Amino acid sequence: MHYPLAKQKLISLAVAAACGAFLAPAYAQEAGQPATSTSGSATGTSSGTNADQASGASPNSGVVADATAAPQVVLVKGIRQSMASSMNMKRNATGFVDGIVAEDIGKFPDTNLAESLQRISGVSIDRSIGEGSKVTVRGVGPDFNLVLLNGRQMPTSNLGDRNGRAFDFANIASEGISQIQVYKSARADTPTGGIGATLNVMTARPLERNGQQASIGIKGVHDTSSDNLPDDVKRGNKKVTPEVSGIYSTASADGKFGVAISGSYQERHLGYNQAAVPGGWRGPIRAGDPNAWGAIPQANTPGGANIVNRPSGDTIYSVPQNLNYSMNGVQRERTNGQLVLQYAPSKALTTTLDYTYSENKIHTRRQDMSAWFNFGPSTSSWGNPVGGVAPPLVYSETIEPYLDEETGRIVQPSSDVAMGSGDFATRTRNKSLGFNAVWKVNPDLRLEFDGHKSTAESTPNSPWGSSNTLGTASFSRGTTTADFTKDFPVLGMQYVDFARAGQQVTGSTFQNGYMKGEVEQAQVKGSQKLFEASELNFGLGLTEVNNRSAFSNQQRETWGGATSAADYPSSLWHQESLRQYFDKINGSNDPNLFNTFYTFDFGQVRQIAANASGQPELYLPKTTYDTDQRTRERSKSLYLQFNTDWDFGLPVHTGIGVRYENTHVVSTALVPIPNGYSWDSNNEFKVQFGEKNFTTLTGKYQYFLPTVDADVDLRPDMKLRFAYGETIGRPRWDQIAGGQVILELGRVIGGDGSQGNPSLKPVHSKNTDLSYEWYYGKQSFFSIGHFRKNLKNYAGTSQFVAQPFDVHTPVGGAFWNEAIASGCGNADTTCIRNYIFRNKAGQPGVTPQGVDASGNSTGKIAGQPGDPVANFTITTFSNEKRAMLYGTELNVQHMFGNSGFGVQANYTFVDSSLRFNNSSLGEQFALPGLSDSANLVGIYENDKWTVRAALNWRDEFLAATFDDAGPNPQYQEAYRQFDLSIGYAVNDRLSIQFEGINLTNETQRSHGRTKNQVLFATQSGPRYMLGARYKF
Repeated sequence: MHYPLAKQKLISLAVAAACGAFLAPAYAQEAGQPATSTSGSATGTSSGTNADQASGASPNSGVVADATAAPQVVLVKGIRQSMASSMNMKRNATGFVDGIVAEDIGKFPDTNLAESLQRISGVSIDRSIGEGSKVTVRGVGPDFNLVLLNGRQMPTSNLGDRNGRAFDFANIASEGISQIQVYKSARADTPTGGIGATLNVMTARPLERNGQQASIGIKGVHDTSSDNLPDDVKRGNKKVTPEVSGIYSTASADGKFGVAISGSYQERHLGYNQAAVPGGWRGPIRAGDPNAWGAIPQANTPGGANIVNRPSGDTIYSVPQNLNYSMNGVQRERTNGQLVLQYAPSKALTTTLDYTYSENKIHTRRQDMSAWFNFGPSTSSWGNPVGGVAPPLVYSETIEPYLDEETGRIVQPSSDVAMGSGDFATRTRNKSLGFNAVWKVNPDLRLEFDGHKSTAESTPNSPWGSSNTLGTASFSRGTTTADFTKDFPVLGMQYVDFARAGQQVTGSTFQNGYMKGEVEQAQVKGSQKLFEASELNFGLGLTEVNNRSAFSNQQRETWGGATSAADYPSSLWHQESLRQYFDKINGSNDPNLFNTFYTFDFGQVRQIAANASGQPELYLPKTTYDTDQRTRERSKSLYLQFNTDWDFGLPVHTGIGVRYENTHVVSTALVPIPNGYSWDSNNEFKVQFGEKNFTTLTGKYQYFLPTVDADVDLRPDMKLRFAYGETIGRPRWDQIAGGQVILELGRVIGGDGSQGNPSLKPVHSKNTDLSYEWYYGKQSFFSIGHFRKNLKNYAGTSQFVAQPFDVHTPVGGAFWNEAIASGCGNADTTCIRNYIFRNKAGQPGVTPQGVDASGNSTGKIAGQPGDPVANFTITTFSNEKRAMLYGTELNVQHMFGNSGFGVQANYTFVDSSLRFNNSSLGEQFALPGLSDSANLVGIYENDKWTVRAALNWRDEFLAATFDDAGPNPQYQEAYRQFDLSIGYAVNDRLSIQFEGINLTNETQRSHGRTKNQVLFATQSGPRYMLGARYKF
């Protein structure tokens, strides 16, 4: 059947805001389908509201809008209409597009945008502090998904994560959002940067609404996770926190002038508790290798008989570096606001000036208890190998009392029961000022200009820095055992006596971080009608992105004790029971768990330590930065796109285009130069630094990116789609930052560092999409789609060992070797330090500072000329990797007639031939984020009640290929979450709503090469909200 072409009506520019295109008109819709038509560009003018763009007719036809045509607005209200509008967005789009439309002005389906996005097939989310934060699309991680605000590229900044390009949706409140469009296929007029998808977040525009509209909402939020915390962590937490939002939009009667203003303020107090091996798993170690650091005793050697089911042959194994339990309380304040002014002096010209602001403050308090393994005499038991890897069952380090032959006294164990605290805060501010003008020169030609300047800046928001740790300890720990047979890792400690060895401050670290991203962008676009059913879209853009990342670390390596236990009154320490904070994780009720620890007021103990040490400046962050990395990225782009319709017996809509991108990168870094390496405590080495130097590196690249889109109307309710396109995803900022940065903290085996590579090329992806869609009802459809991505130039992480600054280490030096020759074990660092301090005091590099509570010598031992040169493991990046990614998406949405009931379900299968080999040693390249996912949403709606129940599931996936111990995998285990919302309309203006998040109180867990190698096991809790909303 052939559809007659319809005359295009200009209602908004936003439907292509994420693709940067002027979408052309469509043929008339069949009966029962919305008849609005859509045109637009990927710029800030056309954000649209509700279904203005979403429910338009197919924009493929290329008919240029009539300059005299009045805008047509479709108002959306309620879940069913929101779902129908999202369906029509998918149906009528050019290419592969999904989206979510607001249920009404000021009312988005979820309070968090990422939580809404996970309902879309192929979209998975990463959660942070209990809510959605970043998105993975079709197996492609957050750094390679481009986020636009009203068609404009947004900067990124986040002190809580690596310096990348991933956008944090937690910074944006949902109340001011009208819709989100997810563009999964490539088009020439789409800005580059999104390999998985380009996501366009669209806000309200007053001239796209009739007259005056407004709403205000208020909620009370109770997060149960904030209750399950020690008193020193949840200090200041409120049982119920407020959320207030409002939006006002008005347009003059003649449609020439409009104003929209929106704002929101939200507080949320929450908590999460983690059992973790944060230092990573030492290894992997090949069975039979006796020389690896952390290797278990070999057969026929002392302790060798204490190994149960010893790993053998080619099996590999790993041992834990530490085991830590932390309780974390978070207080978050989020403020959002937007002002939009629109002026249309004629129907041919519309101008828009808008300003968007957001602020996200996060204050974190933490208390923890941990034990560090020194790889001394040990016993252990192991499970049968899984894929060549022996899973750890129980690992125990033997630390027993012994007889001092000189004094005849029994010496009790003196390892540390570490109990630390943190109290820090950050603030992220996003600002965006933009201007847009659309001019319809004549019925066949339309031009558009858009420019904006946007910034994202993250800074410390506490006098104690953006991150910190104040360590305390009781030096009374003996034999220490870690049991990994259940989900919860169980730490057992013997001989601990807090009365014998009082708690005291040990080491500390106070960090300050700073990140800022800035985007200045100008775009000029045009659309020219060529024939009855064709148009040529064209455009050019100039974009400059600046990124700055700076960091400082004030660290005391006094892990053997900063002062003495006598400096701290016993009233400072508050006794706590551990297992109650992990009662939802299997294994936390194990009777072998060491269940007692002490918390404290961070500020109070910090002040006492500062006074007692006589060095108060060491208990505050530095006032200058140790490293300062600045990168500038300038890009020029051009595109041409030709859209036309064909009739080959079946209507065919096509778009063929090409995009040219040219980018120059300049990266300058100020980094400190190491000039020494000292041994400050049993497990801690410290790099000494001298002067700071600037380095500058450059890079550049250019690409021609072709695209082809086509869809065929098999019949009025069926479509077949095809798309081929090439896209690029630019490297993370930390990957292209110049300078070699050496970390201050070292180990026996050496130090660590990193260096960027500004010459990195972007990931280049060749994308193919194919789908079948059946719209069998007014609000019901079924679709199945297949996608493939051929990726090259992937920047894999690699490590190499270097000796870049000729820094000498005492390990293996003359004094070290003399201590071993005197009888100290090669791994017995306590014995070696005691020998050197007691026999070499005053020699070059040996600076005794006294003894600790156990009688062991303290002080610093610095490397000297003639000692070995320290090795540094440098992490860097290179374009050496290729990967093929493929998957299938299934979607169904069904409304049960006029009953009010409906269901929405989807399943996404994603796979790649490039997966992590758990039994292999050394660096590997694998694609993080690959996982199947599914959603099931049930709704009921009538004139009074609205109910939505949503179940989201994401399968296990590889989260990273490195942990703190080196090239080891991090797997995030499968997770599901059940949410419920219930709304009641008191009248046409007033409604009340209840929402429950994570109602089944699910926990999260990640592991290494085997499930027993736990990395993090996290417990939070359900969240409940009760609110009211009034429309004016």
